[in-house]
Amino acid sequence: MFQLIDKLERDRTLTKEEFIELLNHITHETSEYLFEKARRISKKYFGSRIYTRGLVEFTNFCKNDCYYCGIRCSNKNAERYRLSKEEIMSCCEQGYKLGFRTFVLQGGEDPKYSVEAFADIIRTIRTNYPDCAITLSIGERDYDEYKTYFEAGANRFLLRHETANEEHYKKLHPQNLSLAHRKQCLRDLKKIGYQVGTGFMVGSPYQTVECIAEDLLFIRELEPQMVGIGPFISHQDTPFKDEPSGTLELTLFLIGVLRLMLPNGLIPATTALGTIHKNGRELGILAGANVVMPNLSPVKVRKKYSLYDNKICTGEEAAECRMCLQNRVQKIGYELVVDRGDFKPLDSMEPLEQLA
Repeated sequence: MFQLIDKLERDRTLTKEEFIELLNHITHETSEYLFEKARRISKKYFGSRIYTRGLVEFTNFCKNDCYYCGIRCSNKNAERYRLSKEEIMSCCEQGYKLGFRTFVLQGGEDPKYSVEAFADIIRTIRTNYPDCAITLSIGERDYDEYKTYFEAGANRFLLRHETANEEHYKKLHPQNLSLAHRKQCLRDLKKIGYQVGTGFMVGSPYQTVECIAEDLLFIRELEPQMVGIGPFISHQDTPFKDEPSGTLELTLFLIGVLRLMLPNGLIPATTALGTIHKNGRELGILAGANVVMPNLSPVKVRKKYSLYDNKICTGEEAAECRMCLQNRVQKIGYELVVDRGDFKPLDSMEPLEQLA
């Protein structure tokens, strides 16, 4: 397996069969070999810098009914909320004072926010914080809507494809949603000019090693600037409530694989990773991740944005979240930086450290 990892580092991809072989033979030794390479590559281009994104979960209303998601429209137990423009701006003001230079507006696909009203929120953030990046994570929209938000000042868009396998996609989503449309949304976003992030759940119901290999090949084809993966964690009010969670080991291994595939990529150590293991985010960084996303949402709504059960940091103030993460990453030899953390093409990046 060491030869396959070496090949992945050299070619930044493998064949589907090679990915399957590698994923079927994960051991402690191969994982450590991979993580060592991933850390060296991350250090080469990013040093010890970990970028922060301030997350504002502004609505938990969603018109979709995805089988894995706690804010699915048919969940009658969800306590719904929407943040006003003033509340969103207050989150950004607090975040800016704490050193955040990227704001992530994340929510369900909520039709209550008109295109013009949401564009106005983006324009106001852009005007008030011209030195900050604005990232959207609001699901599938049409081309013109994406373009309107880009022209209003949004820079980045996160849209996980969740699975690149057609049959698997159908097992996770209702019939009105399609993998083809989701992939088209990602291509539209790239065409418009967004820095684009995609990703998938690790260990979701019905996922096979073949599915994961297809995910990796789709990511290679798309060439996104950001890739977010995290373990599947069930929610008590979904059809998958009794399904087991994805594993720490496989999630970390795949972060390492993604770092070799995307040496200059922006790869978060997710909250879900921190939920399944107390040191999950630190382990994610040590496997090659270079982004964390503390929560700027008002404490009063954090428990309500419940995509999965037992989510961490739902009771902490924004300043607590940031200081906690700062201390955590310092303990493993990294530092949170006050920086937009924009994606840069590989050929424009000066190595900060020479690989041994």
